[in-house]
Amino acid sequence: MKVLKLFPRAAALSFAGAVLVGGIAFAQAPAKPDFQPEVGQQGKDVVWVPTSMVVVNKMLDLGKVTPNDFVMDLGSGDGRTVITAAKRGARAMGIEYNPNMVDLSRQEAAKEGIANKAYFAKADLFEMDFSNATVLTMFLLPSINTRLRPKILDMKPGTRIVSNSFDMGDWAADESAQVTEGCQSYCRVYHWVVPAKVEGTWKVGDDELKFEQKYQMLTGTLKGAAITNGKLSGNQINFTVGNIQYTGYVIGKLIEGVTDTGGKAGNWSASR
Repeated sequence: MKVLKLFPRAAALSFAGAVLVGGIAFAQAPAKPDFQPEVGQQGKDVVWVPTSMVVVNKMLDLGKVTPNDFVMDLGSGDGRTVITAAKRGARAMGIEYNPNMVDLSRQEAAKEGIANKAYFAKADLFEMDFSNATVLTMFLLPSINTRLRPKILDMKPGTRIVSNSFDMGDWAADESAQVTEGCQSYCRVYHWVVPAKVEGTWKVGDDELKFEQKYQMLTGTLKGAAITNGKLSGNQINFTVGNIQYTGYVIGKLIEGVTDTGGKAGNWSASR
């Protein structure tokens, strides 16, 4: 595991020989053969501690990583999370400030035969663009998580965020899990789904639907009646007004879905 740094987006990727990230080409350089990482070694923003493999796998499980994903590990250390994601078939990229750790990770990816899916860039987490990721993994300090939080919330709705041990301040996790076997310390995993942005006024026919949003949680009114149990998961929206449950999907400036009144279904839509 590790406590490290972060970055913004990978604008263009090629996982062979060199990779173009945000317009900068990073060559796959050989590692120093005598370099051995040490637990607690100082990094730019934090010290390095390796994530236990059982926690790595739990993080990828909670993030529901598939071969269709592009995983970015923010502060990738010795590369274990990126390499494990690539072994699951995903494209994966690690951002790491220490050049020796980057070289070591590249060596290990080549050894495992997945260098075409696992890439490592020497970069500062606050200067890289990570907005193309479908899954972000991290083991950073809470202060770094909250500093990065606005950029993360601007990512595409539905992006999965997974953190080892440290939360996002008052942005409550959608899910968390404690690893109880094979892990001695730093064993809790947090999972968030980036919510769509719906705050403001919408029209439902001739009526007004008003949302107040705090991260994935919603309050507000429909036809003047209070919204309860309001929540977003990516583009999916759920709330209740009186005895009517509303579910639907946010598609830009349109919401379309169904209602449920004691087992009696109907359709609804909103626009703005």
